[in-house]
Amino acid sequence: MTMPPIRGRTASAPGLAEELRISIARLSRRLRTLRPSAAGEGGPSPLSLTQFAALAAIERHGSMTPRELADHEKVQPPSMTRVIAYLEERGLVARSPHPTDGRQVVLNATEEGAALLADERRRKEAWLAMRLGELTDEEREILRRAAPVIDKLSRS
Repeated sequence: MTMPPIRGRTASAPGLAEELRISIARLSRRLRTLRPSAAGEGGPSPLSLTQFAALAAIERHGSMTPRELADHEKVQPPSMTRVIAYLEERGLVARSPHPTDGRQVVLNATEEGAALLADERRRKEAWLAMRLGELTDEEREILRRAAPVIDKLSRS
């Protein structure tokens, strides 16, 4: 497989940084438009991005205390308290007693919360699979090789 030559702005680290920032932001925006709506397709999402991220973190990491969730999402505990209250009101998360500390509670995603996350993931992955199908074999291979690198950048 021959890699396309690097020319122009992407030949330098700052130029590549700019191109990646723009492309990743555009892709992220496009994926956000695929979010389910409160009143059917095309309307506003039933969850804010912060609420969705909190629900996804709880599901991904299992039981979490509200403080652990706030720390994980890098928000202040009072802000997370409002997010948790909304998710709990919607039946997407449930509180239960902490197994070792009676002063705390742990949060878990409910079946409804897990189903909402699974539906959103299916929707986004179907859209991405369709777009990937429009690329050449060589372009898909470039993305296959770049995916771990992009993941590494996202975790730094």
